Amino acid sequence: MGRWTVNDIPDQSGKMAVITGANSGLGFEATRALARKGAHVVLTGRNEQKLEDATKRILEETPQAKLMSMRLDLADLASVRNFAEGYLRQFEQLHILINNAGVMGIPHRKTADGFEMQFGTNHLGHFALTALLLPAIRNTHGARVVNVSSGFAQRGKMHFDDLNMERNYRPWAAYAQSKLANQLFTTELQRRFEAAGIDAISVAAHPGYAATNLQAVAPQMSNSRMRLWMMGLMNRFLAQSAEQGALPILYAATSPDVKGGEYFGPDGLMEMRGYPPV
Repeated sequence: MGRWTVNDIPDQSGKMAVITGANSGLGFEATRALARKGAHVVLTGRNEQKLEDATKRILEETPQAKLMSMRLDLADLASVRNFAEGYLRQFEQLHILINNAGVMGIPHRKTADGFEMQFGTNHLGHFALTALLLPAIRNTHGARVVNVSSGFAQRGKMHFDDLNMERNYRPWAAYAQSKLANQLFTTELQRRFEAAGIDAISVAAHPGYAATNLQAVAPQMSNSRMRLWMMGLMNRFLAQSAEQGALPILYAATSPDVKGGEYFGPDGLMEMRGYPPV
């Protein structure tokens, strides 16, 4: 059986897509691929200049791309609401929502609303975004919500009595909890779609070990040159490219064979690299 690549993405003409964290890494590669296939993609992120730069890069290689950028800070629920209201004022449908943006393994920080940053950004921000965009999702035949998780979810434990991990904060445990929450949300959202008779599916995907800017954030915040050097070395020699890492996400978002509640990752050793299993 052949390997699934971006060339296998079906025509996306006429479809609306929203991608969080679209200005770099996995989100940027997913945006590029969907734009090439004709989708109208709304790029979101915190930094408007970076969104503008990402848009220009894609338009240089795909001049006919239908792109729009809108600011969205998932660590600020007021920003999430503002984005959703702005989107719904302009568009009635949403075919693909890729909940991709996130932070990983960072020192203890809080969101604008007082939540632990990793749980608040990776899960709660996307939870709120999906809920606020439900009018457009409900109004779209065959809509998809793709939640980007991580292999770290397997190590995750939900601390329901201390979701902000205030008693014993550990950066990687907090990250694993947030990624497990992404998967639990995927499963419950699919159950609720089915119970409400909504013509949409909820799926999850993870990129394996992909080289993106995500790995550099925690060492930079910790001011650790050694960790930053090590992350750079690992990205260079062990990781696959962001373009390759985006494939399971794109498969989940576009393949006609996908069913609600499924979870996709690379097909290589320990799901660290490879292609979507087909």
